[in-house]
Amino acid sequence: MAPRRRPVERPAVARAQRFLQGRRERAARPSAQPVSRRPRPRSGRPGVPVIDLHDVHKTYSVGDIAVHALRGVGLRIECGEYVAIIGASGSGKTTLMNILGCLDTPTSGTYRLNGLDVRGIDEDALADVRNREIGFVFQSFNLIPRTRALANVELPLAYAGRHRGARHERALAALRQVGLGDRVHHMPSELSGGQQQRVAIARALVTNPAMILADEPTGALDTVSSGEVLGIFGRLNEQGRTVILITHEQSVAAHARRVVRISDGTIIAVERGERAEALG
Repeated sequence: MAPRRRPVERPAVARAQRFLQGRRERAARPSAQPVSRRPRPRSGRPGVPVIDLHDVHKTYSVGDIAVHALRGVGLRIECGEYVAIIGASGSGKTTLMNILGCLDTPTSGTYRLNGLDVRGIDEDALADVRNREIGFVFQSFNLIPRTRALANVELPLAYAGRHRGARHERALAALRQVGLGDRVHHMPSELSGGQQQRVAIARALVTNPAMILADEPTGALDTVSSGEVLGIFGRLNEQGRTVILITHEQSVAAHARRVVRISDGTIIAVERGERAEALG
């Protein structure tokens, strides 16, 4: 008899599921919470921008060749702005997004997130900053299969060590905010693409981050769903949220109040978006 094949395990999903299981087990064993000594962004200070890049360079080595992905980028984004960063493939916009999202660090130059210089921060502290201060929305949704919408949205709060009751309440409020209060117990496979992206937006909102960073959030959606998602970003911005949209489509970038154009690793233009024109 042929040996039974073991099911393929997706590492990222398995890690998240093991984390949630471990969190439930530890919740039954009360213990003192150590005081965090990790650096924290100084959000809410008058005059301190959410994003402050100064002369940022990023160079990758490919064999003996140095690839200059970013060349002296400077960018300042204030609290409550809605900014689109647009560029063609290879323009450097993905590298810039990775640096803004603390997924990568500059080769030189400075990046301050809410006043905190992220240079020299160890990886654990940087992960803590990402989870607390940045709400990510990706083209591929990145939801955990066979996990209900509510549990998907709760996940960042679980990583942050929030109590189960508080996680549930905040996740439910976030899902209602994106119009999915009646879909909280649905699996991702039971949701349309637009609904899955709205779950991802709710997950990005649930930690009350300093900014929403959306990478091609409409790339996998049809026209109607794209309009719904962009409408949510517009409403969130009207409520005071800082939204940063990474895209290669002019029609998507036009929904922002400010459009930053990048080419060959440098910012070549900063323009007002159609939304800013409509608002005067």
